[in-house]
Amino acid sequence: MPEREVPAGTGDDVDAVTRAVLTASRLLVAVSARSLGAVGDRVTLPQFRMLAVLSTRGDTKLVALAELLHVAPSTAMRMVDRLIAAGLAARHTNPANRRETMLRLTDEGRRIVEDVTARRRAEIAAIVERLAPEERVALVEALTAFNEAGGEPPAPAAPEGPRLTADPVPGPLSLPVEGGGAPWE
Repeated sequence: MPEREVPAGTGDDVDAVTRAVLTASRLLVAVSARSLGAVGDRVTLPQFRMLAVLSTRGDTKLVALAELLHVAPSTAMRMVDRLIAAGLAARHTNPANRRETMLRLTDEGRRIVEDVTARRRAEIAAIVERLAPEERVALVEALTAFNEAGGEPPAPAAPEGPRLTADPVPGPLSLPVEGGGAPWE
């Protein structure tokens, strides 16, 4: 693995760190867009974010969902209406308080979250595998601190079972897959 040059004195330079994070965020947005592209035009990125929040939080009130997504309740309601119309989310009465309406994923909504997340995980793993072990440790430490500073909860652990090991998008990170097809075919 070739050694990367880091300009001297950039570790404490907020601007240098900000530039590095912005560069990484471009890469992560591209990975996210490619993984979401696998579900076609069914879900936009903001809608997927809502599905992902419902996936991790379970049954949720609209106001709480809007707060978690940092959007107005009216915006969240329009997003929910579209997801319900697409069969990806559902409303139900809160059994503990019949005046409250709760939102949850449907089985199809959960399947989309799992599929997109698996594709994203596979592509990120392919990138991480290119790092030296000590770079991986440093990356985990830096990203953990960054996520904590930003208030983002940790991602769930990888599910047990077969692991997607190839880059799902042809490119410099593509890895061969037994049988020649993409790992999700």
